[in-house]
Amino acid sequence: MFETAKALGTVSRAEFLLPNLGSLIMGLAWGATKSTGIGDLAVLIVLSFAIINLSSAIGAQANTLSDRELDSRDERKKRLVGAMNSFGVNRLKKVLIAEFVLTLILVSTFMYIQQRPVLLVLWMVGISLGCAYSLPPTRLKSRSWLAPISLILVLAFFPVLFAYYTFSNELTAFFLISLTGLALTVYSVIIPTEIRDYFRDKSMAIETLTVHLGLVKASILAMVLLTTGAVLTAIAFLLQFAQAQHPLLSILLAAIPVAGFVVLKQFRRLYYLSKEYAASSRDGSTERTIVNLSSHNPQWIMIITQTYSAISIILLLSKYFL
Repeated sequence: MFETAKALGTVSRAEFLLPNLGSLIMGLAWGATKSTGIGDLAVLIVLSFAIINLSSAIGAQANTLSDRELDSRDERKKRLVGAMNSFGVNRLKKVLIAEFVLTLILVSTFMYIQQRPVLLVLWMVGISLGCAYSLPPTRLKSRSWLAPISLILVLAFFPVLFAYYTFSNELTAFFLISLTGLALTVYSVIIPTEIRDYFRDKSMAIETLTVHLGLVKASILAMVLLTTGAVLTAIAFLLQFAQAQHPLLSILLAAIPVAGFVVLKQFRRLYYLSKEYAASSRDGSTERTIVNLSSHNPQWIMIITQTYSAISIILLLSKYFL
């Protein structure tokens, strides 16, 4: 039983739990108001988090199913393939159906309690786009510019908007600035994952955006997006703290450029390695170095997302206790 649950967790990408929590926290921090009681707040948080994580699991499982043949040829994905084989394809398909039905019931109940049809609309569009990203015939992940657009919507816009609309009906300018910053940041830290898979994807004619642009341009894009996203996010929080008359909290925003600088250093390394690879007639040792370095991307994602989450928690606490 434990091994079965462990295999399902691997296939469902349990490592997405903390980034999903970050989406919830950011949407909650911007949308919640002091008029929402602590008890109601707790219930809404649990329901919203359950829906976001179930939806994430559905998308991850669909991706694992669609990529199982490709992943079986990749030495770095042995653990994922092993978990898939251990759990069973047919069983996973049944779990997917059960999860979809359960999540639909939860979202419909949530919509009825909150009297906000937008919650069901956001979920339906998000889950459809998440499956279209991985599954044929659409398979957006291999369609160049459509891949980043769909990823930004599925991983940033829809989860945060869902959490936001859990607590609020009105979009604010500051929240939209922060959401744009988050979206740019999210894709910036996904690019190294595409860089890690670049050589395999290119050999199999899978045209991700990184394959389309090439390693050097993709590395530059990652640095530009991360910098722009961090600046927009910091500006949004700065304006919000100023409007709420909590200027001293702005000092804590220094954590954003610090986290960004740590990750940017790694992006710069990828950039220089990519230039070296292009100049050395596709040197095999440089290729291995690029793959090994970009494999540390989950750590970089954690640094950025948890920094944004920490600032969001401060914003939330300031609404209730300051």
